Amino acid sequence: MSDRDNHSDGKTHFGYESVNKGDKAGKVAGVFHSVAGKYDVMNDLMSGGIHRIWKQLTIEASCVRSGHKVLDIAGGTGDLAAKFSKIVGEKGQVVLSDINESMLAIGRDRLMDKGLAKNTAFVQADAEALPFEDNYFDCITIAFGLRNVTEKENALKSMLRILKPGGKLLVLEFSKPKNPLLSKVYDAYSFNLLPKIGKLVADDEDSYRYLAESIRMHPDQETLKQMILDAGFEKVDYYNMTGGIVALHKAFKA
Repeated sequence: MSDRDNHSDGKTHFGYESVNKGDKAGKVAGVFHSVAGKYDVMNDLMSGGIHRIWKQLTIEASCVRSGHKVLDIAGGTGDLAAKFSKIVGEKGQVVLSDINESMLAIGRDRLMDKGLAKNTAFVQADAEALPFEDNYFDCITIAFGLRNVTEKENALKSMLRILKPGGKLLVLEFSKPKNPLLSKVYDAYSFNLLPKIGKLVADDEDSYRYLAESIRMHPDQETLKQMILDAGFEKVDYYNMTGGIVALHKAFKA
C-alpha cells in the first residue's frame, strides 16, 4: 500500500491505523518524543550499524562543496548535519531542521559539543511549510523522515520552492526489498524482533511497532519517484541499498 492510498474523507494512516489527517502530526510527535533519548542506540541495533553507510553514501551523492547552503529536514540527532558542517566550512551554512523539539534539542547539543555550531542553524519546522526564502539552498536532504509526513506532496513542493535552480534533493528512506525471500525475512524481523528490541532498550514497544508499520505504508521506489516528478522536480532517479530495504532518491530543480 502506498501513501496515495490516503483516504479522501480527511483520513490518513498512522502505521496501520486510520486517523484524522489533523491528528497524525501529534501522534508522530509522541513517538519521537518517546524514542529521542535512545534514537541513535536503537538505529545502530536495528540496522547493525549499516545506517551509517547509507548516510555516508547520501553525503557522497550530494556533491556538496565548500560555501554551499544545505538544509537537512527531519535531521533529528544531527548525523548528516555534522558531516555537512565540516564540508561547507566557514563560508557555507547548514540548517538542521526537525518538527520534533526533543529530537532537535539532541541534535543541537551534539553539534555544539563537537564545535560544529558556528556554521549551523537549528530550526523547528514542519516539512510541509518550510519557513525559508525561495531559491535559497544548494542541497536539501531528508533521511528517514518523509514517511512520517502527513501530506508528502506538500512537503516536496515546499522543498522545491526553497531550492536554488540546479539544486539537488536527496530523499533517503526505507523502501521495498526486491527479493521475495529478503522481504519475508525483513518482515519477520520488523514485526517480531524489532518491537522486542524497542521494549528492551528504549522501554517502548509500541513506538517501534509503529515505525515498522510506517515503513510498510510508505510509497515504493517507483511511486515515490513519480511523486517527486509530480511535485516539479526533474532528473529523478533512485538507487537501492541493501537489496531495496532502503532507497536513495535523487532529484534536481530546473
